Amino acid sequence: MPVPAPRQGETLAAGGAPAAPSPRSAEGSPAVSVSASASTSAPPASGPAQAPPLTLLVIEDDPSVAFSVPDKLDTGGRRVRVRTARNLTEAERLLTDDVDCILLDLALDIRQAGEELDTLRQVLRLAPGHAVLVLTAEADAERGAEAVRVGAQDYLFRDELDGRALGRAIRYAVERKRADAAQRQLTESRLRGQENRRLERGLLPKPLLEGSELRFAARYRPGRSRALLGGDFYDTVRTPDGTVHAMIGDVCGHGPDEAALGVLLRIAWRSLTLAGLCGDELLGTLQKVLENERACDEIFATLCTLDIAPDGRRAGLCLAGHPAPLVVREGRRVKLLHYDDGGPALGVLPRARWPRRQVELGGTWSLMMYTDGLIEGRVGPGRQRLGQEGIVEVIGGLRDRGLGGEELLDAAMAEVRELNGGELTDDVAVLLLDRDRGRGRDQGPDRGRGGGPGPVARVGLAGMSVPDTPPRPWSPPAAAPRSGPRPPWGR
Repeated sequence: MPVPAPRQGETLAAGGAPAAPSPRSAEGSPAVSVSASASTSAPPASGPAQAPPLTLLVIEDDPSVAFSVPDKLDTGGRRVRVRTARNLTEAERLLTDDVDCILLDLALDIRQAGEELDTLRQVLRLAPGHAVLVLTAEADAERGAEAVRVGAQDYLFRDELDGRALGRAIRYAVERKRADAAQRQLTESRLRGQENRRLERGLLPKPLLEGSELRFAARYRPGRSRALLGGDFYDTVRTPDGTVHAMIGDVCGHGPDEAALGVLLRIAWRSLTLAGLCGDELLGTLQKVLENERACDEIFATLCTLDIAPDGRRAGLCLAGHPAPLVVREGRRVKLLHYDDGGPALGVLPRARWPRRQVELGGTWSLMMYTDGLIEGRVGPGRQRLGQEGIVEVIGGLRDRGLGGEELLDAAMAEVRELNGGELTDDVAVLLLDRDRGRGRDQGPDRGRGGGPGPVARVGLAGMSVPDTPPRPWSPPAAAPRSGPRPPWGR
């Protein structure tokens, strides 16, 4: 059973008010209250709807000091309800959700907590979301200013208090508190967003292609608003034997949990690749990782892996429910690396297998790996999907215009968005590897395209590019046993 407040005075300023309580408490002491007027005039005639009343909670403990507020407390068109409390215990009982502002007499703070504004601090802890005004003597203005520095919205002089000043101060304090709360939330959101972006940027892949003759570029756009990571993931590493391993994948879903799982799978793939695994053995181990880390059995991931021979002329391809890559060989049109013997997505079948297919690439080629977000956009009057055949046409047209590398990826992303009629809703990751036969290690000093710098590994993440960095000269690794099976080149 709730305990009634020992003394609760409530008045409604400027008409339409419930009757004021008895000016005496149950113990017979005169009750301290803020009264708008003793008048019992009838409420104004009906007209435009008035704003809801503001509720003021007054905290004052001296029964011998009563102050009154003249009428016209609602000079801004809003009525003010007044409640009174003698101490913080009563104030806590009266501090309901409809209280807009608290008026604390600093004399109470002096009498009960000394000179250090402890009562005010307790009020601020008790009501962190409420506007707080303090009442002080004119000779103690410095104490009022200190109260504002502690956290009050404003201070008023007891001897100069009137209805207009109090009404204006209440409205100002309420609006300032709302503005402060909004600014604080905005600042916290911005700081949280910056921290998330720093974290996500640290989780984005840094390709390990030192010593490789291949050019690397990538584009990544998460489907989630204001995010840097989605469920798509990719990576590229070069192992000591000169083999370049590339991977791209997609975890079903778009939320932060899927993004975290994608990062985990990418790091696991890199670790297993550097440990010597490839093909079916690597994908089977990744499936075990996925099964142990996913939130539910319905979560799966598609994957495409490539291991490119040290001479760059052939590669091993594995598909786990993923779209086939595109390849452009010297003097030929863009085409899909069709692969009918691919295995299922990871996490679908417990004892699945993923055959590895060897493909011939030739001397000069470009190879593009991508996630389904790039091909599931709409296009045409019937709003059908772009699909794999559609992306072949898009890339072919861009290649005919002489585009390659970073420019090709930027133009492809822009054209796909234009065909879709707006931003793509799914995560998109695209990875491009280029090899120019004239830029191999056996062709003397590397001149690059147009006499520019040598072979580079460049990555564009969420529309950003990392400056070109020339690799150090490649040298054969020390003769050390390599764990795990080697790619079966030439088989």
